[in-house]
Amino acid sequence: MSEHETLEQRLSEQGVSRRAFLKFCAALATMMALPPSSASAIAAALSQAKRPSVIWLSFQECTGCTESLTRSHSPTLESLIFDMISLDYHHTLQAASGHAAEQARDDAMKAFYGKYLLLVDGSIPLKDGGVYSTIAGRTNLDMLEEAAKGAAAIVAVGSCAAFGGLPNAQPNPTGAVAVSDIIKDKPIVNISGCPPIPAVITGVLAHYLTFGELPALDELGRPKAFYGETIHDRCYRRPFYDQGKFAKTFDDEGARNGWCLYELGCKGPTTHNACATTKWNGGAGFPIEAGHGCIGCSEPKFWDAGSFYTPLSAPAADVASISQAAAVAGAGAALALSATDRAKRQQVQQSREKLTLEDLKGN
Repeated sequence: MSEHETLEQRLSEQGVSRRAFLKFCAALATMMALPPSSASAIAAALSQAKRPSVIWLSFQECTGCTESLTRSHSPTLESLIFDMISLDYHHTLQAASGHAAEQARDDAMKAFYGKYLLLVDGSIPLKDGGVYSTIAGRTNLDMLEEAAKGAAAIVAVGSCAAFGGLPNAQPNPTGAVAVSDIIKDKPIVNISGCPPIPAVITGVLAHYLTFGELPALDELGRPKAFYGETIHDRCYRRPFYDQGKFAKTFDDEGARNGWCLYELGCKGPTTHNACATTKWNGGAGFPIEAGHGCIGCSEPKFWDAGSFYTPLSAPAADVASISQAAAVAGAGAALALSATDRAKRQQVQQSREKLTLEDLKGN
């Protein structure tokens, strides 16, 4: 990768027309919740932008976040890697292996010190010196701290990197923690989800490339453009919730008619993500559209928040009252129930007894 090559030059070399480039910028503006008029500004910024070096570290994870990235459709994986960024290190996607792979990481860190983006997926084990996950004989903690020193910003990809995820679930035998629990002196954006939506990963990178900074974040460090609303707020089944129409089982008449899955454990009212709008697989659908309730995977401690199939709280009034309240006060009733859900969820997390390895052996 040439440090001085702009994105416009790169696209021109590959025969990308100006018209196609402007169409691409318009799609980025829409994805990042910017007004259509901003497409020209994005085009101007991207035309002169240098392709940033990206180092991707994978720690305690299942490779689901990378699998999600490879299914990105706006922009595609190919355009992301070869046009917008220079992916200089990634265990799964790079051609090099062994010493050559580690040398590529070292070279990129030195050549672009203070400029490269550091992407991390997976939690970091701290117990017993971090021996539960190592790369090239080095602990995840050691590699993270070294790479973070020269990073311009860090993107924690997936709930494991953002909040600890499954490895952090009780009893957390490896002492798994999130990136933000370790790194305190760098800007960090959390792209939570198990796995995260691919367009959110690429959207954040596109925003950084366009504006030279991370997007606006919520109180949990997530980009507001994608996590500003709950899934419940934008769910196509929301009208049935307001009418008090709930599926009782996954195969009853209500389920077949597309009624709300709240009583079957859907965590949409307390989960912030863009699943209902951005969707998955090129916009084909999302879990609720496939008939399964949201499990809240983009929220902290979702593994320890109780059953995925039991509602954390039941409506305080009968469904008729809920329907009437919604008709009079819009989303007021839903917001009240959402607040109850959040409080109950926190109560479940705090009161849950911690399992030990001895308890597991006893079973």
